[in-house]
Amino acid sequence: MIRRRAVVSGYVQGVYFRETCRQRANVLAVAGWVRNRSDRTVEMVFEGESAAVERMVEWTRHGPEDAHITGVEIFEEEPEGLVGFAVLPTR
Repeated sequence: MIRRRAVVSGYVQGVYFRETCRQRANVLAVAGWVRNRSDRTVEMVFEGESAAVERMVEWTRHGPEDAHITGVEIFEEEPEGLVGFAVLPTR
């Protein structure tokens, strides 16, 4: 099991980014969460099998159809044993 945290910038809020992320994570059986941040970025955490998490990380580079990604930061973190995938309130 691995964990990655991503912060995505660009035109990423108001384009169904969080819900699309949640749906994709559920299909891939990836746990974690996604939330908008007050600086207009989107932050997400993915935990699960390496291949599935890496597919989610790759997805962050383009996001949903209407998103325009200008930057992606990826951080390796220690897994916490999360279960399920949640859309969290803005931070």
